[in-house]
Amino acid sequence: MLSEQNTALLKKLRHGLKDYTVLIALALIWFLFWILTDGIFLKPRNISNLFRQASIISFLATGMVLVIVLGNIDLSVGSVVGFLSAVTAFLQVRVFYDLMPKLFPQMEAAGYGIMSTVFTIIVVLILAALIGVWQGSLIAYLRIPAFIVTLGGMQIFRGGVLGVTQGKTITPIENSLVQIAQGYVSKGLGWIIALVVVAIIFLMTIVGRNQKKTYGFDVPVMWKDLLKATTISAIVVAYVVIMNDYRGIQIPVLILAGVALLISYVSTNTRFGRYAYAVGGNLEATRLSGINIKKTIFLVHVLMGILAGVAGIILTGYVAAGTVNAGKDYELETIASCVIGGTSLMGGKGTIIGAMVGSLIMASIVNGMSVMNMDIFWQYIVKGMVLILAVYIDVVSNKQKS
Repeated sequence: MLSEQNTALLKKLRHGLKDYTVLIALALIWFLFWILTDGIFLKPRNISNLFRQASIISFLATGMVLVIVLGNIDLSVGSVVGFLSAVTAFLQVRVFYDLMPKLFPQMEAAGYGIMSTVFTIIVVLILAALIGVWQGSLIAYLRIPAFIVTLGGMQIFRGGVLGVTQGKTITPIENSLVQIAQGYVSKGLGWIIALVVVAIIFLMTIVGRNQKKTYGFDVPVMWKDLLKATTISAIVVAYVVIMNDYRGIQIPVLILAGVALLISYVSTNTRFGRYAYAVGGNLEATRLSGINIKKTIFLVHVLMGILAGVAGIILTGYVAAGTVNAGKDYELETIASCVIGGTSLMGGKGTIIGAMVGSLIMASIVNGMSVMNMDIFWQYIVKGMVLILAVYIDVVSNKQKS
């Protein structure tokens, strides 16, 4: 009897550790770099920079999760981000700078920059959606493999970057756009946001328990749900404390939090999200059930295009310019972030939150090596090894399940 209890306990412990493996890995990486950098890595200023750096890849990872869940891959996201970043800078510097006074002759000069940013964001997001429509149509309706379409797209849009920039950096970027990527909210507003988030966490915990009871699902004991909600709330509060010790919560991180929550809700609580996981989990069974597979694949790639547009806009504001090398290697970092976060390359499995943590791990590795002044060639080698290791773990995990 005792052995059976021990076995059951070990299974629960193993299952719990597996669920939090990525968070444990992140904590170990932070601890390691804290030692190697004599504490510099965990200073508020560096943590603030770390989260800001991770935000751009995280925007891409939220879309890439669903692409990989389908069983597809998108190798073009880095080039698409670079292209849209160049277009963002081009529109601000060479189109709307002169056009705004003509469109709004009665407006004060200070308003031209804001209107330029608004028009730029609208145009870039429309263009991003059209890129997603184009690639999604080729993959879903013409049945060209996603690998080939996005590999070709990687070359096409990298050429687009060179065409838009003409091989030169495009500056200056309007301050209103720069603030979106580099700005902070006030410390007081940060605390208000933290309190609202904590309230939502506990509210969703209670609502979730009631929904499980309503539909007859097993409901965990109350203390477990409360402990989970309290832990997440403590992380949120700790983050606000650390950020307020520097300059406050970063605006791009807030935007990312909103986008991640929205995509997470869509992926888990809507037909579209469930269909995406069904397609990746068992394509034939999904087809026989009457689900419109082509439409699902198409919409996922459109969403990926839009998120690449958001990342491109944030990147332009972050570097305050449109550059030739914008978005370079982002596709590899995005895929690695998803796989590290538990998304299976075999399809059908992956979470938005996992991808967020995965992107934070990748950013932590890059940031830590930079703080250590490690040679750039070692940084490339380490990132490549991390990607290979993550894929290997995914392969082993799938073999064990089968």
